[in-house]
Parts: sequence; structure tokens; C-alpha cells
Amino acid sequence: MVQAGMTAINERVKASSTFVQRLLQEIGKVVVGQRVLIERLLVGLFANGHVLLEGVPGLAKTLSVKTLARTISTKFQRIQFTPDLLPADLLGTLIFNPRDGIFTTKKGPIFANIILADEINRAPAKVQSALLEAMQERQVTIGEETFLLEEPFLVLATQNPIEQEGTYPLPEAQIDRFMLKVLIGYPNKAEERQIMERMATTDPALSVQPIISPQQLLEVRQTVSEIYLDEKIKDYILDLVFATRDPKAYKLDLGQMIQYGASPRASIYLALAAKAYAFMQGRGYVVPQDVKTIGLDVLRHRIIPTYEAEAEGLTAEELLKRIFEHVPVP
Repeated sequence: MVQAGMTAINERVKASSTFVQRLLQEIGKVVVGQRVLIERLLVGLFANGHVLLEGVPGLAKTLSVKTLARTISTKFQRIQFTPDLLPADLLGTLIFNPRDGIFTTKKGPIFANIILADEINRAPAKVQSALLEAMQERQVTIGEETFLLEEPFLVLATQNPIEQEGTYPLPEAQIDRFMLKVLIGYPNKAEERQIMERMATTDPALSVQPIISPQQLLEVRQTVSEIYLDEKIKDYILDLVFATRDPKAYKLDLGQMIQYGASPRASIYLALAAKAYAFMQGRGYVVPQDVKTIGLDVLRHRIIPTYEAEAEGLTAEELLKRIFEHVPVP
């Protein structure tokens, strides 16, 4: 019975994931290289999880998100976060009409399907908490009225890791709401030559065609949720997450290095992200390599190293790599 179900979902995934390559090719018309970044954005899109992008300026973070949004026939909104931004600038506000003597609701830019929150760590705490409700509850409250946000709804946020002046570090509660945190590096020399040749013009041609509709995207998400996750893979995911909380139980000498381990949300997101990654490979089932490939992006922002770890120069990334190397793969 299980085998028959696996075969059915496998065939469905093979048939419904054919557009992924076309999507990657279309984005590749504009964005050179950055394959990992694009794949992680698609994982977030297919698994219904928000994505935080971190990298120095000029690495195509904003361009990648804008290009991805153009490949979907949906409403896209870019919001530039600044220190003087107010919650009303994001959510909307009530406007009094003196002629009728009533208040009318003016909806803000958050009422879109794909939101690019550019330089999210430049906004003050009040704005970040307003965004938090939209991200978690998929709803917005203006005055006494609550509005449901239209699906699909996805927040893709960027932040600059090097410039700390005039920034407000994201609170742990908000960082935990992001399914993935993707670190973006510099392109290699061949890629940068291609970027230079393509973009070193006063009018670069950067047009892409829509590949999927919002309805198709919602159908993809339904397919992703049905992808088969074996009991051994579930145990592997739980072992990875629990090893961040209690390293000694897994014979890992990291007891004084991790202050707080990953929350239960990590297990949920790791399972979902692995399913979405399997879908992108055209498979109706998850293999351990899917979990390993996507694992760092799901977990890197969910563990907090101790002062001892920081004193020894150990980052969350390096601690997680040790855990991935040590925890047995099924």
C-alpha cells in the first residue's frame, strides 16, 4: 500500500515539476550564477516559508527576488526599510473623511503576494513586530479590523551583515519565523566576467516571462506537502535538531558551545524544506542528502553560540557542520 502511494506521488511530482528547469532558465537570463540563492528562494516559494538573505551589497539579492517575482503572474511589492519607517507605512492606516464623517481603510504595501523587505534590519522594532504578525498569522490588523492576506504570501527579506550603524538587529522571535537564512558569497571570476559583459551597459535588457500562475503555485505546495518522508528520515531530522539542544546525548563535545538549540519549528521547517528540495529534483520522496543540502540554511539562524564558542572563533555555521558530520546518516 505504501509502495503504491509512493509510486503515485513520484509520478505526480515528475509530471508537475517539469516547469522548475524553465523557471531556473528564465531567472538565469537576468541573474548570473548564484545557483544556491535561486534554489533556496524556490524552496521557500514551494514550501510556503519566508526567506532571509544575508550578504554584502551588490550580490544580486534584490535583483534575484525581483526576477523571481516576475516569473510568477502575481503581485510583487518592494518595501525599502528605513529607520523612520512607521507600522502604518507598511500595513496601511485609517483615513477620516470629513464629508461623510467616517473612517476608510487605506491598505499598505504589505497587501501583495511576494514582498521584498529590503534591508529589513534598518527598521525599528515596532515595524518589525508589525511585519511579524503578517508573516506568522498571514493577517494584518488596521484599527479594529483584521484583514486576511491573499495567498500565496511570501516575505523575502535582505540584510547587510557588515554595516551596523543605524541598524536594529532582528529579534530572535522574528528570525525564527524565517524558514531559511541564506548567506550569499561573491561570484567566481568566470561568473563576474559574464556579469560585467551583461550589465556594463547604460540600458541592460533584463526581461523575463511569467512561467507559473498563483493557482499553479498553490497546487505545487499541495504536491510538496504530500511528498513521502520515511520514518528513518524523520528520525534523522529529529536527531539533528536534538543534537543542537543536547550535544552530549549524541557524544558531541559541544556542551559549552551552544547556549540555545533549535526550536521545534526547526524540525517542521527542515522536513518541509527537504520535501520542497526533493520536488525540485523531480522526486516524490526525500533522501538524506536533501536534508543535508538544505539543513544549514534551515538551522544556521536557530542556534545561539555561547561566549566561549565566540571566544574560540566558532560560529553557528561551524558548530552545525560538526553536528552534520557526527550525526549518523540513515
